[in-house]
Amino acid sequence: MREIITSTQNAKIKNIVLLIEKSSERRKQQLMVVEGAREIGLSLQTGLKAEALYCCVEIFSLESEIIRNTLSAQGCNIVEVSKNVFDKIAFRENSDGLVLVAKPKFLTLQDLQLSATPLIIVLESVEKPGNLGAVLRTADAAAVDAVIVCDPKCDIYNPNAIRSSVGCVFTNQIVTATSEEVLAWLKAKRITPYAAALTATDYYHKTNLNVATALVFGTEAYGLTNFWLQQAPQIKIPMAGKIDSLNLSNSVAIMVFEALRQRGN
Repeated sequence: MREIITSTQNAKIKNIVLLIEKSSERRKQQLMVVEGAREIGLSLQTGLKAEALYCCVEIFSLESEIIRNTLSAQGCNIVEVSKNVFDKIAFRENSDGLVLVAKPKFLTLQDLQLSATPLIIVLESVEKPGNLGAVLRTADAAAVDAVIVCDPKCDIYNPNAIRSSVGCVFTNQIVTATSEEVLAWLKAKRITPYAAALTATDYYHKTNLNVATALVFGTEAYGLTNFWLQQAPQIKIPMAGKIDSLNLSNSVAIMVFEALRQRGN
């Protein structure tokens, strides 16, 4: 018999809210929350372990029904919830009546599968999950080899990162590590890091990115730390207006697609 929840005070519902709101709970329970048919569909392609699927059939799409039936056939716990309960655990509109609780997968630097001439995005101490998600969309569009987050200040499986990436948190190879670990790994793989910095004298489009390359970006507020500024050649985007920089996701997109242009893509 399929479980049906109609009370927002149900312990399982309260726990989902905790997982959504607190990264400490996600770490402690080793669980994440994925909302929406598209995002859940992408997450399932990675082979992650689905713990439970919460469904509101009142707002189902055809894709929602397919996902529910697929997970049910795989033995996943399917829980039906009323509309008021779903509204409690849904943190966006147009989520197709689906919320998945699953175990995240974490890669290491040694797990990364690289092309012959890798192109990698490195983010130092990214703070805002929305920024991370936007970068992941670019990474997917450009089919970069990997996204590496150094010394992260936000959870890569934060629900806002999943949402703003439109599920691309699951389509990219993502690793978190310290800056020291990443630099050592890049050197071992003979991948040249380039630090995006306002202090640079060289422009990104005049730099040879048609080699094994890691583009390194800092936070919007402070940029890169001295660690990367001292360890990598610096490049920048020409700014013709009154301000001196673009936001993080735009900067990443401009440099990444320049690298693709140089590579003939």
